[in-house]
Order: sequence, then C-alpha cells, then structure tokens
Amino acid sequence: MKKPEDLIPHRAPFLFVDEIVLLEPGKKATARWHLKGDEWFFSGHFPGRPTLPGVLMCEAIAQTGALAIVSDERFAGKLPLFGGLDGARFRRQVVPGDVLEMTTDLVRLSGRAGKGNGIATVNGETACECELLFVVVD
Repeated sequence: MKKPEDLIPHRAPFLFVDEIVLLEPGKKATARWHLKGDEWFFSGHFPGRPTLPGVLMCEAIAQTGALAIVSDERFAGKLPLFGGLDGARFRRQVVPGDVLEMTTDLVRLSGRAGKGNGIATVNGETACECELLFVVVD
C-alpha cells in the first residue's frame, strides 16, 4: 500500500496521517496517526496535561478523506481543500501514546466538490466525528 505522502501534498509538521489502512478510491479511506508525545502542539496544549487539539482531529479526518479523493484517477494531481466543517463533536481526549484511527466516507463527489462523513477513534472509542465539505482545485 502507498504511503500518505505519495498521495497528498501535506508534510511535517502538518501531515497527520502515518499509515493507510484501507483505500477505496473515490469512496472511502481509513488511516492511522500514531501520537508519540513529541509533536509540536502537545507542549502548549496543555502544559502538564497534553491533549490533541480537536481542530487537528478534524484536519486528520480531512486528510484521510483527501486520500480517498486523490487516489481516484479523476482527481490525480488535484488538491482537495476544506469548503466547510459541520457537526463536529469531540467525545474523548486523545493523549500521547494513543493511535488515532480515522475513517472518512465520501457521500457525494462531483468533478469539483463533495461531502464526506468522518470519525476518529482510539481503541474503538469515538474521539471525534464531523461532516466535511470540500472543493477540488487544480
């Protein structure tokens, strides 16, 4: 299976997908983010109680969706961008040592835009869920 950086342009420190678990081009992707604890955001969020910021969980879900989009030959070489984020809910804290597993299902996909539903879990427990709107640009 390909690496995330083979498909999407994100790079450290803003690549939040380490491993692709499942890839159904144009339909669905599942990926993992292994949080070691030395990531840049943990030192300030929060000192003494490091917690993954919720907005970064949403970004990780979006990057997972981007994998499903750009792996579809219709979108090879294009860039999916956030168009909106709806219904984000945070259900549990994510801390150093956790493995965040993100799944994004694309529920609508046209030549220029789409919609996806995403969920991020730790050990099967929901950490975050959201609905993504995106546009695809050259």
